[in-house]
Amino acid sequence: MSSSSAAPTAKPPMRDALVAAAFQLFLERGYEQTTVDDIVALAGVGRRSFFRYFPSKEDVVFPDHERCLADMTAFLAASDEKDEPVRRVCDAARLVLRMYAENPSFSVQRYRLTKKVPGLRAYELSVVWRYERALAEYLRERFAGLPDGTLHADVIAAAVVAAHNNALRSWLRSDGMGDAGTAVDHALGYVQAAFGRRPHPHPAPADEPTAVAHPEAAHPEVMHFDIEHPDDVVVLVTRRDAPLWRVVQEFESALGRA
Repeated sequence: MSSSSAAPTAKPPMRDALVAAAFQLFLERGYEQTTVDDIVALAGVGRRSFFRYFPSKEDVVFPDHERCLADMTAFLAASDEKDEPVRRVCDAARLVLRMYAENPSFSVQRYRLTKKVPGLRAYELSVVWRYERALAEYLRERFAGLPDGTLHADVIAAAVVAAHNNALRSWLRSDGMGDAGTAVDHALGYVQAAFGRRPHPHPAPADEPTAVAHPEAAHPEVMHFDIEHPDDVVVLVTRRDAPLWRVVQEFESALGRA
């Protein structure tokens, strides 16, 4: 078949074409030296078409965050009372990772560009804050009426974002090599271990070793149970308003790690 009879290559959607043109120019000339007029000229469209998709030049650097934020909000809104809140917000954060992992080369290019341009770093922080606010608003609803419910929600939301971003940026610094999902799961595991709900322990069968309670512990809001064998289960009984650091302290004491 001759080349003249071959089917023409389909043009990318205009939005994608604008993003591709913008990043080509950012890499060739630099972000500050590239104007919107330069972008639309390379993409072969008018200024009006650019602003139909992107309110500003900064927005073309982060083209998918609005969609991702909408997906996260919808995901959280679809939750019910059966969903464990901390696990739910961790799963919501994974939606952001999925967006980055869909196009590793583009994500790495954006990361490098953002590091060089202070204005883009500031813009990125505003985007991160919007994700954190969405997580916090969901958690505030779930913890409504509980002591320090708002504080608890805000701390967990901040922890989720910090853990997610720590793993994500490590992956970006490695040029997108390795399994980003595994790294983020590992980081979010710390958040779930610190704040997630644990199932109530079932009573041990009569033929299994039992634990001895210590109500005379130094801190009456937390009661720990000594164990007779290293493979036994450690059980902590704590008041709802006991500070988390106190619970961790008593847990380490029960394990002999204090």
